[in-house]
Amino acid sequence: MIAYFNNDFLDKDLVRISPDDRGFLLADGLYEVLRSYGGKLFRAADHIARLNYGARHLRLPQGDFSYLVPVAEELLRRNGLADAEATVYFQITRGAAKRSHAFPAPQPPLTVYGQANPFDEQAMLRRLETGVAAITLPDQRWARCDMKTVGLTANVLANQAAHEAGAAEAILVRDGVLIEGTHSNFMAVFGGTLVTAPTSNYILAGITRKAVLELCARHGLPVELRPIFASEFHLAEEAMIVGTTVEVTPVLTVDGRPVGNGRPGPLARRLQALFAAEVGRPWPLG
Repeated sequence: MIAYFNNDFLDKDLVRISPDDRGFLLADGLYEVLRSYGGKLFRAADHIARLNYGARHLRLPQGDFSYLVPVAEELLRRNGLADAEATVYFQITRGAAKRSHAFPAPQPPLTVYGQANPFDEQAMLRRLETGVAAITLPDQRWARCDMKTVGLTANVLANQAAHEAGAAEAILVRDGVLIEGTHSNFMAVFGGTLVTAPTSNYILAGITRKAVLELCARHGLPVELRPIFASEFHLAEEAMIVGTTVEVTPVLTVDGRPVGNGRPGPLARRLQALFAAEVGRPWPLG
């Protein structure tokens, strides 16, 4: 596999990251995961805008990472994925310096790493068709979830708990509100209206979330941006997780209790069809 590392393309096994790197020592960095459909990057500009937003708030010295779009395309090409289903991962840290909590002075060069990987689309499509189970857990993350940082310990623990419970995702609950998943945004349907929490410092502004909301606006599907309270969730007709690697996946049960009739609902199916058209995939499956 060919990776990208600090302005060079090289064999991934030859990449050497300093043990003094602040991403390794302090989780002082950001990441992005882009989806490629048949070699075409999906909403790359939105991903870069989110990365730039995180860089400003993390106070990384370089403000614009637009140059990573052609890097992503080159990674796909060099790894034989130019016409394939794939993901591209980027990670940017503040660089290598003597360990201290304050920013290093002078600022070292940023560490910029990227890799492309094949994506198992068939496994995802099976989940889109059948739906998944989820659990709820208290949200123990920090208060700046709007930045896509590499500090994911709370997400890892919650997602592991979901896997141990036989579920695909954990929906995190803060102050009685179902916020989002460990690696996805969360949506539910009440009275035929798609409901999802508005973006804030507690929620990542998901790229797929943005695409779904734009599709709803374009096709006249009702949307309400408001908190989804745990106390009302028993009234939900449908639920779904949305994200780069899950697209629009119906959630059939939460904490072992069925959502609605316990089957993928009509709005989820409608959004799946619209999203498939957006990325150029035949629909329905089969």
